[in-house]
Amino acid sequence: MPITDNIGKENFSEHLDKSLNKTTRKILNEKFSNGQVETTTAASKVYAEQTNNDDNKDATVTTASNNCVAKFDPSIEPLLKENLKRFVIFPIQYPDIWKMYKKAEASFWTAEEVDLSKDMDDWNRLSDGERHFISHVLAFFAASDGIVNENLVERFSQEVQITEARCFYGFQIAMENVHSEMYSLLIETYIMDEKEREYLFNAIETMPLVKKKAEWALAWISSHSANFGERVIAFAAVEGIFFSGSFASIFWLKKRGIMPGLTFSNEMISRDEGLHCEFAVLMFKHLIQKPSKERILEIITDAVKIEKEFLTEALPVDLIGMNSESMCKYIEYVADRLLLELGVGKYYLAENPFEFMNKISIDGKTNFFEKRVGEYQKIGVSSDDDQNKFTLSLEF
Repeated sequence: MPITDNIGKENFSEHLDKSLNKTTRKILNEKFSNGQVETTTAASKVYAEQTNNDDNKDATVTTASNNCVAKFDPSIEPLLKENLKRFVIFPIQYPDIWKMYKKAEASFWTAEEVDLSKDMDDWNRLSDGERHFISHVLAFFAASDGIVNENLVERFSQEVQITEARCFYGFQIAMENVHSEMYSLLIETYIMDEKEREYLFNAIETMPLVKKKAEWALAWISSHSANFGERVIAFAAVEGIFFSGSFASIFWLKKRGIMPGLTFSNEMISRDEGLHCEFAVLMFKHLIQKPSKERILEIITDAVKIEKEFLTEALPVDLIGMNSESMCKYIEYVADRLLLELGVGKYYLAENPFEFMNKISIDGKTNFFEKRVGEYQKIGVSSDDDQNKFTLSLEF
């Protein structure tokens, strides 16, 4: 199909740059209908424009790249095609996916198992800036787990037709509920003022910094143009990148030897989220119609940009004594390791700047299911030595 407005291919990117501020998503898609235009930078531009336009919430995911690839066909995907045997678990058809479910099952815990009784003394000794930072990170976390569950309930659990993956998603929903409860308990424990609590519990509405991250994820959930593979990548980014810097900031407090209840719950939750991200990578590897490397990079780099802004501008880690530049490098490091798992290769070429984080996130040298935080693996589940897995677990 010809490019509209008789714009030559060589001038198309320049024209797009000039027209983004006045074009709608519909027009943008039309201009990419020739299927030959590179769009690696388009998503971030569209997203940046649309964060200032509350009337259009689908900008993050509806980019020209949707028309630059062959139409995604769920009927040829083993994960998604109709499966009349999905109501019965045995015989296991996907041992690798089932193994991930059993790992999740083995690491179940509840909020009641975390002792917060010693945290208040430390909390009261923190500076105002430190308390501000921690409370706002908890507010983001409390809301984000609900968003992850929204995606699992509304999209992934309904789309995926294989029993083993449905088992994992069902268990993940339960664990996200535990995480959300834990964060709510932390806020309720630390914050005495009722109005401030309400403000934190409604962070998606009250805090622009949280709202921006939430809207990015919610846009992927509501999108009817992004295919399953793209949305799997997006939520790997949510759980692997959007959480990474905040997890690291709380581990920084553990390094200081304070807030034992908060830091222990952070160990548990970061381990769980690492497994969820690892599962997203596994689902991606089972896809026949994978997103292009350019599209994967587009999604991941967009998430990195937002996470950097969150922890260096909107809620700067300087408040707790961390270095903002180092945090940016750490986020890039986490993104590079996720990109490696997705078969794209490193993009940022970043090193881990935090010595205390050498075994967190995606180090690959420590298998959490052999060296587990708090000994919270249930007895009877095997722990094979899986190398180079994406995890958000840590052992000091």
